[in-house]
Amino acid sequence: MTVTGFDLQHIQRLRKWAIGGCLLAAVGLSMVTVTEWGDGVFHEGLESIGLGAIVVAIVGRAWCSLYIGGRKKAEIVDTGPYSVSRNPLYLFSHLAAFGIGAQTGSLVLALLFTLISVVVFHFTVRREEAWLLNAFGAPYADYMRRVPRNGPDFSRWWDNPSLEVRPQFFLTTLRDGLVFLLAIPIFEGIEHLQDIGWLAPLLHLP
Repeated sequence: MTVTGFDLQHIQRLRKWAIGGCLLAAVGLSMVTVTEWGDGVFHEGLESIGLGAIVVAIVGRAWCSLYIGGRKKAEIVDTGPYSVSRNPLYLFSHLAAFGIGAQTGSLVLALLFTLISVVVFHFTVRREEAWLLNAFGAPYADYMRRVPRNGPDFSRWWDNPSLEVRPQFFLTTLRDGLVFLLAIPIFEGIEHLQDIGWLAPLLHLP
């Protein structure tokens, strides 16, 4: 079933612009902040945890794309990761946002990046759910009752024995996810500029 009248790509572009603008503002904030514990064990540990979160997010988003890629407007996908959460792709994006923020070495900025992601995707999800409910009616309403918006509720897991994969969408999602890794050189560069005095920190954050 294909439904017209909904510009999904437009919504996705708006979402990307909103997240991009907010993250740029957060990056700007990181230029004038420094962590209270300097380059100590907690700082390095948080960066390592953040890197792990980014890697998991990249793999998780690519995994979700195997199920949802090219199908979002055509059918209700309720298997695999979509059997435990209606928006697993966005959950992995929240994890990526935390990982990106963690590269600053500041827990406050890591949580700020996560909050930005949660707020922006919240409005995106509401818009998409309204359209899906209008497009698919009772079957989607039943899906909403069975599966949490965020979750995940692993007790509801189920999957098909086989899956039709569309490589284009998988590779696109994987490519987009790899961009998250740019956070590492960006924030390392900011720290270096602060160390040599080219950027003057104004705030100290935990």
